[in-house]
Amino acid sequence: MNKGRKMLNAGNAAATEYPDQHRIVRDGHANSRLEAERQRIAKLKNDATPPAECGWLIPSAPGRGGFVTFMPASMQLNAKGKWEKQPSGYAGRHAVRAADVFDQMIAAAERAKKGWPLTPGQIAIGRRYRDLTEWRAAGAIKCSSIDGRVAGSGERDFMDAYLSAGRELDGMRRRIGIGVAMQVRRVRPSQRGKSEAVPIHDSVLVEMVCISQKHLADVLKAHGWSTKGQHRIALREALCAALDRMIGYRPEKSS
Repeated sequence: MNKGRKMLNAGNAAATEYPDQHRIVRDGHANSRLEAERQRIAKLKNDATPPAECGWLIPSAPGRGGFVTFMPASMQLNAKGKWEKQPSGYAGRHAVRAADVFDQMIAAAERAKKGWPLTPGQIAIGRRYRDLTEWRAAGAIKCSSIDGRVAGSGERDFMDAYLSAGRELDGMRRRIGIGVAMQVRRVRPSQRGKSEAVPIHDSVLVEMVCISQKHLADVLKAHGWSTKGQHRIALREALCAALDRMIGYRPEKSS
């Protein structure tokens, strides 16, 4: 018997140590756990791999999260000299973009075989608000780096765009207003869900959905409300109205 060897009990795996190497002999339980982990990782990679119509140039990236495929398009002149929308994906391939909360809302509605919860215009203005807010936040770093310097043409162009985006955002926020989407005094305590429920303001609702990418149920929970269907419907209606005001639509006057 080899005196330089000793057996160790390592849970479900029996480990044998040799002076110059380490060998692990796994039992059936350990092998099943490893196989389950391999399948989990394989599914993760498969879910993160774009479909065949996107080609091979877009890599599989689990860190990307959920994504949506689409065909890029541009306006081009046709043979008759008229402008028309034509696909412009590289080599005829689709592209991908990160899925946002609006995509998730649409997917949930389609799974339930229902119509879209928001109109295309409302979704577009919500995304515009998010993109401008994020661009302004990132642009603040560049503003601090060029502060005190003599601006060249490129820096003037950036500052003009930065100020223009700020004016557009200010206009959107003014049109959102200071209204309340969910008022506590209009709902009985037994129907709210929790005694500590607080009002949900329109501005907070838009920020949580468009910027923080929260679902309506998350907004209700954060304010102490129950997530029952009638509360989600009321909150969705308030969100639609706020997004319409951001576009520029004026609410109809009640008779």
